[in-house]
Amino acid sequence: MIAVRKSEERGHADHGWLDARHSFSFADYHDRQHMGFRSLRVINEDRVAVGGGFGLHPHRDMEIVTYVVSGELRHRDSLGNTAVMRAGDVQRISAGTGIRHSEVNDSPAEPVHLLQIWITPERPGATPAYGEKSFAQAAPGRLHPIASRDGRDGSLPINQDAAIYLGRLGTGQALRHPVAAGRALWLQVVKGAVEADGVSLQAGDGAAVTDVAELALSAAAPADFLLFDLN
Repeated sequence: MIAVRKSEERGHADHGWLDARHSFSFADYHDRQHMGFRSLRVINEDRVAVGGGFGLHPHRDMEIVTYVVSGELRHRDSLGNTAVMRAGDVQRISAGTGIRHSEVNDSPAEPVHLLQIWITPERPGATPAYGEKSFAQAAPGRLHPIASRDGRDGSLPINQDAAIYLGRLGTGQALRHPVAAGRALWLQVVKGAVEADGVSLQAGDGAAVTDVAELALSAAAPADFLLFDLN
């Protein structure tokens, strides 16, 4: 079964420096029907204006994954990490017992467009950790793991039995993803349009996929998406 979450149905917050779309309840946006999906708690699609950003703030007991779509994002944290991330870069923060970080637009000329993802950890109290990696050169026509519990195939490790894949499809390409018994998928379209088992999804759309043994994905034109495989 595929339950579609249309882009325009998401929560919306416009703070001037930040334009945010919330797939699930977040901050002042509350929707009892959309509190998360399995261990996936937050998907925020953020556009941060020039000069804007999130100042130093705390987190704990959350796995935070950021995917940069375009622009430049500067990171600093209380562990001493600093980085500037660009399109195709992925960042993972295991907040664990506590971490403080800031994320600001590092470009003097253009907004930064990103997806901020929160996943609840398997257990509280983990040691805080940080990692980043570029997937800008990920080839179309397959799924690339970008985060997983065991860090398989070069993905960033997270403290949850979940995997996040970056999918890229060129014109007319298709692929299939098997789904193990008891697991479910969340599909989030980042760019272009995707067909999932014949259901059409546009950029910004999401979909919960349950009770299937396999998901078939295709695109009539180039498309990027994130696929979450969740316990």
